[in-house]
Amino acid sequence: MRYILTILAISFIMVTKSFSQEKLPFNDLSKAESYVINNKGTEAPFTGKYTDHREKGTYVCRKCGAALYYSSAKFESECGWPSFDDEIRGAVKRSPDPDGRRTEITCASCGAHLGHVFTGEEMTLKNIRHCVNSVSLDFIPAIVEEGRYGTAIFAGGCFWGVEYFLQKEPGVISVTSGYTGGHIRNPSYKEVCTGKTGHAEAVKIIYDPEKTNYEKLLRLFLEIHDPVQVGGQGPDLGDQYRSEIFYMNDDQKKIAEKNLKILADKGYKLATALTKASEFFDAEDYHQDYYFNNGKVPYCHGYTRRF
Repeated sequence: MRYILTILAISFIMVTKSFSQEKLPFNDLSKAESYVINNKGTEAPFTGKYTDHREKGTYVCRKCGAALYYSSAKFESECGWPSFDDEIRGAVKRSPDPDGRRTEITCASCGAHLGHVFTGEEMTLKNIRHCVNSVSLDFIPAIVEEGRYGTAIFAGGCFWGVEYFLQKEPGVISVTSGYTGGHIRNPSYKEVCTGKTGHAEAVKIIYDPEKTNYEKLLRLFLEIHDPVQVGGQGPDLGDQYRSEIFYMNDDQKKIAEKNLKILADKGYKLATALTKASEFFDAEDYHQDYYFNNGKVPYCHGYTRRF
């Protein structure tokens, strides 16, 4: 009898967990990303955003969000691509190239092409070098466990306030303030403030799908800013302060459309745009964790129950 009750308890826990955990789809890829990740291409040396990146955290797969490398394994090899001398356990798969000359490395979770692995170069004590394309990676400014993680990108006025409220949500691992949706690369805050680059001040959220999900974060976003204000948020006016949801894949698009319709049916005349995500550029360091570092509170964001 005790054995049967134990089995039933385990089954209940597993079923409960399966309902609470979000099934993460693969992220959509740009043409350049797909060339490397799906077609096993190689980005030009010394052009990748993570080649000289030194921040502490975790590098994850751009396609599926699986944790691949810790920053502690990254080293300067001067080869032109990000280099690591160790991977997170079980995260990387090795396969001989068809010509037998090199060993390809791919994401063990989704098969995304990462690059190649080399041994015997004596660059580190571990004597191994994972040579990885930057476009195959995304970065989480936190040390996370092995597994897959979700990404969401929202714009709702000054990114300081959006960041503040989303950082406090259980299940959110990191929130990065930045710029997206524009037509120039690596814009500065000064350039974005002109309103001429097309970028929105936005936040990129990394979350644990076992503790929260995209829809919950989306609803929170729609409740901490005013989605009916056109061309700004509170006293911050300009296209860079617009309300916009940048979806990473079709599943996120469908969830956003459903929830925007719920609000529209309630009589809200929404200004929130829905756009496919493009490259996200981190804002300058002084914009990150702004209110937490300055001991202030948001001046144009607050919580309003809408759902």
